[in-house]
Amino acid sequence: MPTVAEIADYLNDFAPTSTAAEWDNVGLLLGDRSAPVAKLLTCLTVTPEVVAEAVRDGVNLIVTHHPMLFRPVQKLTDEMVEGCMVLSLLRANIAVYSPHTAFDNCAGGINDMLAQRLGLSRVRALRTAEATRSCKLVVFVPDADLAKVSDAMFAAGAGRIGQYRECSFRLPGTGTFFGSDETNPTVGQKGRREEVAEWRLEVVCLESAVDTVVAAMCAAHSYEEPAFDVYALRPVRSTLGEGRVGELTTTMGLGELGKRVRSALSCGPVQLIGNPDRAVRTVALACGAAGEFLKDAVRVRADVFVTGEMRFHDYLAAQAQSVALVLPGHYATERFAVEELAAHLRRHWAEISATASRSEKDPVAWA
Repeated sequence: MPTVAEIADYLNDFAPTSTAAEWDNVGLLLGDRSAPVAKLLTCLTVTPEVVAEAVRDGVNLIVTHHPMLFRPVQKLTDEMVEGCMVLSLLRANIAVYSPHTAFDNCAGGINDMLAQRLGLSRVRALRTAEATRSCKLVVFVPDADLAKVSDAMFAAGAGRIGQYRECSFRLPGTGTFFGSDETNPTVGQKGRREEVAEWRLEVVCLESAVDTVVAAMCAAHSYEEPAFDVYALRPVRSTLGEGRVGELTTTMGLGELGKRVRSALSCGPVQLIGNPDRAVRTVALACGAAGEFLKDAVRVRADVFVTGEMRFHDYLAAQAQSVALVLPGHYATERFAVEELAAHLRRHWAEISATASRSEKDPVAWA
């Protein structure tokens, strides 16, 4: 049976939290990492109804798209909705994990799922991610330290390359040192030159994680003064990013695309901004409430922008810039993905029960 930590690590490999928006609050937000998970529940948002369902069904971990405690709080009591939910979850020992914007934009994430459901081809990022700045850390360790030091650096975030983790290169060699009278060498003696069999251990890590990885390495290393080098690597521009843009296989009317969206998402009426007879081919999209990507849709010369919801003045801005809009609702553009995520986790861990919340409903109704 997997633990909370094992499932959290798996989700982080699939949708790395390091790629989430700076303003987001993602990852494991509540719970004991060592707790076993027999039942898992996915949902779009943690609500009182979802919490009650999880407690009633004996769930051990909730994977929610939208984070709990999204904004800083100064108190959590039973007089507050959030306080009641957190207290109930703590009493039932239910952990909470949120991938949010990392899940939106990762390979195979929500925006890729949307593009696939709409039948788009030549799909690429709508807003390209900034170039990733990484470093290579090289440290020299005796054989007895190799496993301990490498494990510490991996745990600190080093050794991740794409969908692989714990990546390193190891080369045996000979190190030399001459310790002064003030030293207390772990191997050999001070006051003379020593030759020691060592490993050259190389790992990569994000530039932002260098200090953390170096600190972990030094704490695990047995030497008083570990020898190490940090090399800045050339920034690599990611092929991924936020949102997606692609092409319909054939040109169609805006109204026809609206019907396709409604069918693909099994949702109610969709809002159309623009002439329903307008011909569209290039489609930009971003799940949820993504009005800030309108300027990107304009930049890539999209005919239409599909997102969950936008503000009234965004409608006018889109009209002024000749971009049509299709708005099926926030819930519709994301709920299907948490259902697919539950199925994905069931396939990976056959021994656990992973289901999407049955109590969660779209809060918007049409009269």
